[in-house]
Amino acid sequence: MGCLLALMGAFAPRLLFLIIWIARPAYVDAVFDTFIWPLLGLIFLPFTSLMWVLLDAPPVGVHGFDWFWIVIAVLLDLSHYAGAYGQREQFPGRTSTA
Repeated sequence: MGCLLALMGAFAPRLLFLIIWIARPAYVDAVFDTFIWPLLGLIFLPFTSLMWVLLDAPPVGVHGFDWFWIVIAVLLDLSHYAGAYGQREQFPGRTSTA
């Protein structure tokens, strides 16, 4: 089951975060104060939101080496947006004019 969770998180972080939010709403509510932060995270920063929910256990919180995984998740989210920006003018059958 853990391998399935890791694969789903790697390929579909939005879907996995949504499943966690639906299956365990009290857990997500314990991590975030309001529903707007997980909703914005679901839309804009899915890897970061997923990692925050998985690492921020309510009694302990994020500390120490956990911040490394949060930074990696932010970099993954930003690299996704950078890759999409880099390919914004590429269309099938169209040549570049520059």
